[in-house]
Amino acid sequence: MAGEDGRTAAHDMFDADVASKGLGIELVSAGDGAAVARMRVTAAMLNGHAIGHGGFVFLLADTAFALACNSHGPATVAAGGEISFLRPVREGDLLEARAGERVRYGRSGIYDVTVWRDGEVVAEFRGRSRTIARD
Repeated sequence: MAGEDGRTAAHDMFDADVASKGLGIELVSAGDGAAVARMRVTAAMLNGHAIGHGGFVFLLADTAFALACNSHGPATVAAGGEISFLRPVREGDLLEARAGERVRYGRSGIYDVTVWRDGEVVAEFRGRSRTIARD
């Protein structure tokens, strides 16, 4: 649930996300089961074929997924996720991951994330979430 300033629990979670921030991932928006995150591909993210390592693309998609499923408020974690890489990414590419809730039932949810580069889809991700209780 968003406050008057538009901040959600996802914003608070992202503020503490050292891994995503360390890679330069930016939170663009998060609320109502949806989120957008961005990342620029750097030379340190390239694999042995001089293209973006899939693990970094997965991490961007996973971050957008986490932001979307945590936008409702209760702490939520990934129960699983899978990705299809459709096009290679290269150094300097600005990637944008757009996540959206497909269904949420009880403590479980399913979210789809599309990763874009300049209006072109480069990957599709599906994540399964589970709401957890705080100790």
